[in-house]
Amino acid sequence: MGFAYTDLSVDRDDLRDDVLTGLASSPKSIPPKYFYDDAGCRLFEAICAQPEYAVCRTEQSLMAAHLPEIAAAIGAVEGIVEPGAGDCVKVRRLLDALQPTHLVVMDIAGAPLAAAAEPLARDYPALAVTALGMDFIHDLDAATPYLPAGRRLVYYPGSSIGNFAPDAAAALLARFRQLAGAHGQLLIGFDLKKDPQRLHAAYNDAAGVTAAFNLNLLARLNRELGADFDPARFRHYAFYNPVAGRIEMHLVSLAEQDVNIAGQRVHFALGETLHTEHSYKFRGDEFSAIAHTAGWSLAGEWLHDGFAVQLYRGSR
Repeated sequence: MGFAYTDLSVDRDDLRDDVLTGLASSPKSIPPKYFYDDAGCRLFEAICAQPEYAVCRTEQSLMAAHLPEIAAAIGAVEGIVEPGAGDCVKVRRLLDALQPTHLVVMDIAGAPLAAAAEPLARDYPALAVTALGMDFIHDLDAATPYLPAGRRLVYYPGSSIGNFAPDAAAALLARFRQLAGAHGQLLIGFDLKKDPQRLHAAYNDAAGVTAAFNLNLLARLNRELGADFDPARFRHYAFYNPVAGRIEMHLVSLAEQDVNIAGQRVHFALGETLHTEHSYKFRGDEFSAIAHTAGWSLAGEWLHDGFAVQLYRGSR
């Protein structure tokens, strides 16, 4: 049925505003969505191939093993909506099983998304594919005119929900509830709490790919905001915080230094960190309680090797 791409972020200058706001805060932080320039997208794909980082492989093994029961629990849908679709690989299993007529994918990295989504229209001739280059975290309402009519499934795999603190996760799930529509559903994957050493290893792979991914953020700021970060003066640092139930990822300043960025000077003390990401891990009951506050009712759960996929329907 064809392919269409729309860039909904062309006039926005969120990168500059978000970065300067984050660098002025204490502790300093930058939203993890800015990892995903072209180089960042390639590095994240490489992270998923590292032996220590099993999230992607485990989720796909789970989906392959349980797809018939997951599809039966979902039932017939006219459209699938996938925020943060990235390389558009994971949704293919659902397209095969559910055979919807419409697919809407969104990602802040618009050009890589379009390149990944267009082949879907060729591989599924009966499917109308719409790709939206957008910051769906802030601008989800902008997707409304592009949503298919009928029964919709919102698909949010990969434990991306872990990048949000519980209150922010609940707020995003509430917006997904609106995105799904009156009779919509949500299929979501998330990483479970497990041995802290296993979690630590996943974000400190021996090949240094996650470190390169983290440091690539500085290269992007140098290129797009005229900054003068010296990546050699920062060190990737990631650890599991068992009290908060989350991985924390930082860039640690190895010296007392000043950095110029977007016409402003920012001071880093020796040992000061720039917080670039957190990744919450959940128990199944913890996550379903968060989803319930957002208007979702648990309709199914599948588990495999420390990972969960849950299906929700609207509870109100």
